[in-house]
Amino acid sequence: MKSASLNELKTELSSLSPAEVAELCLRLAKFKKENKELLTYLLFESSDPNAFIEGIKRETDDGFANINQTSLYYVKKSVRKILRTLNKYSRYSGSAQVTIEVLLYFCAKLKHSGIPFENSAQLLNLYNAQLKKIQLLIQSLHEDLQYDYGKELEKL
Repeated sequence: MKSASLNELKTELSSLSPAEVAELCLRLAKFKKENKELLTYLLFESSDPNAFIEGIKRETDDGFANINQTSLYYVKKSVRKILRTLNKYSRYSGSAQVTIEVLLYFCAKLKHSGIPFENSAQLLNLYNAQLKKIQLLIQSLHEDLQYDYGKELEKL
């Protein structure tokens, strides 16, 4: 089955009644956990981005607290899993500012976690890639925010 383009979906959805759109959203949420998470964000959490960021930070703290440090292999898997979750949540918001704050927190948490990520080329590359991603996102913000986030990035 070939999926329709975004424009085709938009025109078709605009022709439906609000009740039919709600029914489609609920049906969509049944099929995939990410759809349900996105719908939850849009309905309940999008109005307060600071609370959303705090929730993500708490989940990051839990992830770092539960890292199995018996071998570097498990550490890498756990760190990548945490980062995958953070990226998913930042995609939900669609805001560069939320993404920057979440990634800054992740990098600071990784740096202060006691994990010897400098000894692992993969973890070091992952850390540096996040720093580059933050730098690119900062450039898309207003000058005042660029300065503030730039100062935080320098600390890392």
